[in-house]
Amino acid sequence: MVRAAGLEPARPLDREILSLLCLPISPRPHSIDNKKTATRIPRLSIHANSVIMQKYKKTIKPISEPHFDENFQQTLDNLFAWRRDVRRFLTRPVEPTILDGLISNACLAPSVGNSQPWRFVWVDNLVRRTAIRENFKKANIDALNDYSDEQAKKYASLKLSGLDQAPEQLAVFADKTTKLGHGLGKKTMPETIEYSVVGAINNMWLTARAHGVGLGWVSILEPKNINAILDVPEDWLLIAYLCIGYPEEEHLDPELQRHNWQQRISSKDFIIQR
Repeated sequence: MVRAAGLEPARPLDREILSLLCLPISPRPHSIDNKKTATRIPRLSIHANSVIMQKYKKTIKPISEPHFDENFQQTLDNLFAWRRDVRRFLTRPVEPTILDGLISNACLAPSVGNSQPWRFVWVDNLVRRTAIRENFKKANIDALNDYSDEQAKKYASLKLSGLDQAPEQLAVFADKTTKLGHGLGKKTMPETIEYSVVGAINNMWLTARAHGVGLGWVSILEPKNINAILDVPEDWLLIAYLCIGYPEEEHLDPELQRHNWQQRISSKDFIIQR
């Protein structure tokens, strides 16, 4: 996890953990527009620090065996039902301990060959955030041109990102060149690297919801420009740009369903017996 170079330094805990993990904090380039002069972030040098990192793990009393009672099962079902793609946020910041927990639980996700290919970049800098917002606006206009008549009007009326309000923004990448895992499991399906990162994001999404925090996935972006904006290695693959914060409102039904863009389909309609 790194913080994109910006106006505010990383939190003290971030710096200590990054030091322990040998993950360099991004340098501060003078310009994000000049590729020749901007200092590129060095590739992360990742080492196992399982013993050192023990003290950063959540202080919980582990259960003796993986048995979860009916009350927990019902609560889990409710958690799934109340997970929403949030686009409207309160501006109050999210507590650092919760943000750290999002990353910790994301890293508990399964990954092909235990390759742990996820790379997290907190985006604090206002200049970089503005560049991301401009990227979204251009991509959104281009997407609008794919629709016509009433559907185009409906698309234009939808709120499709929380970039203007979310107090926290996080870019999640897949490092397809990682040496972790020694290539196990991905020879015939190399895309499992990206799938692994998606699984990590889902862990983060559910953790956020459990803490009353909203998360919104902004996919209307031109990904090839994001690496330069955030000054990360060019061969990192953008998987998600996430807006994070306390939701302005709560809804059990998805926003696109509520605004009659697409209704939810019964799970039975997706099953084929062979």
